[in-house]
Amino acid sequence: MAKRGPTYTCQNCGAVYHRWQGKCDACGTWSSLSEEAQAAPVPGARGSSGKARGRVFALESLKGDTQDAPRIVSRIGELDRVTGGGFVPGSVLLIGGDPGIGKSTLLMQACAALALSGRRVVYVSGEESTGQVRLRAERMGLADAPVDLASETNVEDIIATLGQGTRPALVVIDSIQTMWSGEVESAPGTVTQVRGSAQALIRYAKTSGACLILVGHVTKDGQIAGPRVVEHMVDAVLSFEGEGAHAFRILRGQKNRFGATDEIGVFEMTGKGLSEVGNPSALFLAGRDQAAPGAAVFAGVEGTRPVLVEIQALVAPTSLGTPRRAVVGWENSRLAMVLAVLETHGGLRLGQHDVYLNVAGGLRVNEPAADLAVAAALVSSLTGAILPPESVYFGEIALSGAIRPVSVAAARLREASKLGFEAALMPSGGADAGDGGGLNLKRFGHVTELVADIAARAPRRDVK
Repeated sequence: MAKRGPTYTCQNCGAVYHRWQGKCDACGTWSSLSEEAQAAPVPGARGSSGKARGRVFALESLKGDTQDAPRIVSRIGELDRVTGGGFVPGSVLLIGGDPGIGKSTLLMQACAALALSGRRVVYVSGEESTGQVRLRAERMGLADAPVDLASETNVEDIIATLGQGTRPALVVIDSIQTMWSGEVESAPGTVTQVRGSAQALIRYAKTSGACLILVGHVTKDGQIAGPRVVEHMVDAVLSFEGEGAHAFRILRGQKNRFGATDEIGVFEMTGKGLSEVGNPSALFLAGRDQAAPGAAVFAGVEGTRPVLVEIQALVAPTSLGTPRRAVVGWENSRLAMVLAVLETHGGLRLGQHDVYLNVAGGLRVNEPAADLAVAAALVSSLTGAILPPESVYFGEIALSGAIRPVSVAAARLREASKLGFEAALMPSGGADAGDGGGLNLKRFGHVTELVADIAARAPRRDVK
């Protein structure tokens, strides 16, 4: 039998190589390859003839009785919204976010709420001692909640402990990167250990029916650290986002086998923990300067929830050879496309200007329906025209300059009407607007119409 040589695993993406090299070819990360022991073959996996052995199992048809998955409601409305109505017994969730964003705080509040309802909840911390976790619970006023607490990192010991007594309804592992298994010959925190530990914990959740939540670290790019296969193994992947300068936190569903994806829950960080925000649109629009150019209100949709947010733009003459493009809360490539369309089809000269774009409130906008609001803010800042403060904008801009309709227009208009807006500037096509929510609808078919409408409000001065 040939001797197995060493393997080198990328600690960023999990790619495996048979020799060390400075750069991972799969993800492009430098100095991320670490030597790890190769997994031993499973004993008894092959018979004496060398052929794989297995058992015959029954096959079923697609047609049959189905039932909705039961739910464990956490009594935190925003968390239940993102998970699809509550936790499903036997499901596994992976939640990631920047350090200090509030992952442990949110999960402690959820554990306390379920424990106070009479369910058994176990919180296992691999990063903090039990004393540190108790101090956090005391600050949030949750010290009286009957949550079973432990500070442990060995997976086999955790599973053996969970098997004693009543089956827990919820198990929190904080975090999966600190767990290690004696069956895996690798150092804790490596890709092999994270994958093996996650597999063992997921197997326990599926066989016992307990809901399992894994907390994951993130890289500097905001991606959950460790092998991407872990994200495929779990039932839901949640991302906890927020800016350090803002008290707002956004829980976003990126994957959910039991609910809608791209759903968001909005929280506000307070001295007593995270509080729910029932009306995020009013929160994101609070304190906006209605008399300043370069600001447009975008009527967006996050999951099934319409959200209004302010888009801020600043276009200023540059003193550099290459103009600067700075974006916060939106895609850089999308901004470059909108600028190119405004120059080519809108007749604006933006090549000698620095452009700064910001989504107020710390929200990150991903849908292309924000193109029209971004273009309006850019034109307003360049020309000095003040946009109507009672108007909202939404629409997708094509490379030809045409403004294309977007989905869920009726819900966007209803949200704007509920918050007191009077008009909406939207694409000319599409029939999803319904009755318009009582708003005055102004439709545009091309960016030239948008530029002309805003330029007519500009003060008398030369625009270059």
